[in-house]
Amino acid sequence: MKQNHVIGAAERSWLIFHLAGQAYAVPLAQVSEVIRDGEVTPVPGAAPDLLGIRHLRGRIVPVLDGRLRLGLELDAPVDAAMARIVVLCHREHLVGLRVDAVGDLLEVAEPAQVPPPGRAARVDDPVRGVVGWQGDFVALLEVRGLCRLPDEVMAA
Repeated sequence: MKQNHVIGAAERSWLIFHLAGQAYAVPLAQVSEVIRDGEVTPVPGAAPDLLGIRHLRGRIVPVLDGRLRLGLELDAPVDAAMARIVVLCHREHLVGLRVDAVGDLLEVAEPAQVPPPGRAARVDDPVRGVVGWQGDFVALLEVRGLCRLPDEVMAA
């Protein structure tokens, strides 16, 4: 799946999801779909945050555990009926991210974003900034980094 560059309001739209009681968001233009949580096939020797792979309309999609990927508390309660897999796209690649729940859409103006406060810099940190939302904040994630895709992804 190739991602088209969308201009205007769509570039400012973000999908909010929740993990361990915290709100995160990814650009809506990079969300392929949201599906119910379900069975994944484990991959022996895979990274700890890779839950496994899932078949999705003839494609094999790796599925990451959002809590593990972002270094969050694993014991925080979650309503299994609300858990979803957000299928993200970066160029032709699809990667699923298991989240506790999917929330609202958020419109973000570029100047409203600020660097994450008090966060130690990590090479693989996908958080690119935060914005205020409903008296709290939402961490904005960069999809390529979240999915651990290289800068230059070669076409398959």
